[in-house]
Amino acid sequence: MGDSASPLARLLAYARGHRPRIWAASVCSIANKVFDLAPPALIGLAVDIMTRREESFIASLGVEDPYRQLWVLAGVTIAIWILESAFEYAHKVLWRNLAQTLQHDMRLDAYAHVQGLELAYFEDKSTGGLMSVLNDDINQLERFLDTGANSILQVLTTVVVVCGGFFYLDQTVGLWAMLPMPFVIWGSVRYQRYLQPRYTEVRERVGLLNGQLANNLGGVATIKSFTAEDHEVERIRSISDDYRASNRAAIRLSSAFSPLIRMIILVGFTAMLVVGGRNVLAGTLEIGAYSVIIFGIQRLLWPLTQLGETFDLYQRAMASVRRVLDLLGTKPGIEDGGVPLSEVRGDVRFDAVSFAYQDGFPILDGVDLEMPSGHTTAIVGATGAGKSTVIKLLLRFYDATAGSVRVDGVDVRELELDDLRRAVGLVSQDVFLFHGTVRENIAYGRRDATDAEIEEAARVAEAHDFIEALPRGYDTIVGERGQKLSGGQRQRVSIARAVLKDPPILVLDEATSSVDNETEAAIQRSMEKIAVGRTTIVIAHRLSTVRNADRIYVLEEGRVAESGSHDELVERSGLYAALWSVQTGSALASRA
Repeated sequence: MGDSASPLARLLAYARGHRPRIWAASVCSIANKVFDLAPPALIGLAVDIMTRREESFIASLGVEDPYRQLWVLAGVTIAIWILESAFEYAHKVLWRNLAQTLQHDMRLDAYAHVQGLELAYFEDKSTGGLMSVLNDDINQLERFLDTGANSILQVLTTVVVVCGGFFYLDQTVGLWAMLPMPFVIWGSVRYQRYLQPRYTEVRERVGLLNGQLANNLGGVATIKSFTAEDHEVERIRSISDDYRASNRAAIRLSSAFSPLIRMIILVGFTAMLVVGGRNVLAGTLEIGAYSVIIFGIQRLLWPLTQLGETFDLYQRAMASVRRVLDLLGTKPGIEDGGVPLSEVRGDVRFDAVSFAYQDGFPILDGVDLEMPSGHTTAIVGATGAGKSTVIKLLLRFYDATAGSVRVDGVDVRELELDDLRRAVGLVSQDVFLFHGTVRENIAYGRRDATDAEIEEAARVAEAHDFIEALPRGYDTIVGERGQKLSGGQRQRVSIARAVLKDPPILVLDEATSSVDNETEAAIQRSMEKIAVGRTTIVIAHRLSTVRNADRIYVLEEGRVAESGSHDELVERSGLYAALWSVQTGSALASRA
């Protein structure tokens, strides 16, 4: 169903598999309200017995003795109360469990869908904004299903049953009871139209607020280092004020609903009081029936005045549903190619590859790279030359705008994404460790690994000794993003994770850029061990880490400026040689 459909229609289409539960919960809600509306009729029957005795309604059913009629009425009352209680329990259990199940399914579906979106999507969205959709918006739906759906059904049941009963007792009274209904319905529809855009704005505002809060919490160290706490408080104050203002507009409108509806209903109630009383005095309406009407109109009045709160809850939920379903409707920019990749040799080629994150600003321009199976290939260059972009294209975080990236002769756009990414092990300069133990983080790529395999991977990465020295060894909690470990320790855990994965293609993206010389030497030894027998691609700024590579490509402004072994490039006295001179200090020495 398209985005132009109403949020409710889109929600019902999404919840197609839950329809049996929805029907069961709806039936229980309606049955509960039908039995809940019985007391006015029971009161009317009791009055009828006292005033008409042997000519009462129950007497017409064959029970002529008034005392026996009271016992019959008592039995019916007990049965009705039991059934009302049973259906109340049933509808609460069914609606609440449905709310839990539907929010669970929707959150999982939304999260799974988000994970399938391309990297560019996340670069355009804030983490807090996505969290607002995955958490707050889905919780809004749960709140509505907990109480709102039942309230709407019970209001409709009340109108139908009460007005139908009035028509049965006295058609004139029934007409007066129905008189306000078109105005109530019209007013409700009009209010929905006014409320919908306001609550859509409210959900957008809360998304912005959550996004800024998440961003600030992630950068709290930077905020403190620049003593920008007051500035950030003011920024949050401004965004929160916008959220409060949009909520205030919605609250002001929704709060006016119930008083207006009450005034409309007052007209029908007053008319029924007078017209019904006149008919009793004229002898055309029994006192018992009039009692039913008086008590019945109270039962009709109260739920109608509560419609404002129910519609308020409904509109909040539908604004959230629209955001969640829009997210689910976002189509991935990178589609799975479908061709399986098995027995990977690891031969990687870039043929005339061009790429730009934004039109008119090319990052790579006609790049040709050959990375043979089992060899170590390095890519170096100044910041912004396009080194890391090469890896993003290999992993299909993005697709090349021209040319092709091939693994074992097959264009990566034709391959199954899972197969492609399983074949590549990435050790990045921006190490991300999950909140959990050291053991869990090393085994992240192979969760079925044994303790012995995990420890062997750590030894290869030269991480075993420092891990053993931690308070709980491999069972030490690393904290969010691994904050309890040093930068070098996080990097070695990351390398151990790649070693355990044992990929045919290993990518080291600036793996030693943010560590000290001692840690760099340890990482370098680890890399030399794990590079044996596999295709290794090293992205580096420090040329000392790539001097033993079989082939080195030098990128400059998105193009291959030169290539060759370390010795060949130094002898050419080109860009690589100039960089080598600067980094080794030979340029300064020659000037001296």
